[in-house]
Amino acid sequence: MEIQPKKEYVAEDDTKESVEHLIERRVPWLFVGLLGGILATLIISKYEAILSADVRLAFFIPVIVYLSDAVGTQTETIYVRALTFKKTRFWTYIFKESVVGVGLGIIFGLILAVFAAYWLKSSAIGFVIGLTFLINLSLAPILAVIIPSVLYKRHSDPALGSGPVATIIQDLISLLVYFTVVSIIIF
Repeated sequence: MEIQPKKEYVAEDDTKESVEHLIERRVPWLFVGLLGGILATLIISKYEAILSADVRLAFFIPVIVYLSDAVGTQTETIYVRALTFKKTRFWTYIFKESVVGVGLGIIFGLILAVFAAYWLKSSAIGFVIGLTFLINLSLAPILAVIIPSVLYKRHSDPALGSGPVATIIQDLISLLVYFTVVSIIIF
């Protein structure tokens, strides 16, 4: 009995594929995102009392989710490209991107903390926003490297599945971090 070598993932040329095939390949990943979006909605609804007590906290949900996703997407795009050229060292990449995430978390956390404190005249909300950004932007790159790595090792297209999966997981983490920080510091 001959042992077959592991099949390696090979990128497809989407310009040569039919539209139906492209839709077929994308729908399962986007369906995961849809289910995650429903879960995010349910998570936010669990914090209705907090949002009712201070509706100003809702103002920051879009920027918290967006910036966390954007940092993750940048990392993920660069990492998937590196996977394609087989120029990756997983632990080196995780470490370096984690340091980048902390740096971005400090920069954007400070900017938004000052903005929130000044605009809303609340140092508590400013602190919550700053701390939330520090935590979320520090975590986003780690997730953005792990998910494509797992997909690549499972011989799935990391360019196709990583975005939707990483985005929704990051959204859920961002919301949970935000509301946990709010619960601990303000309520």
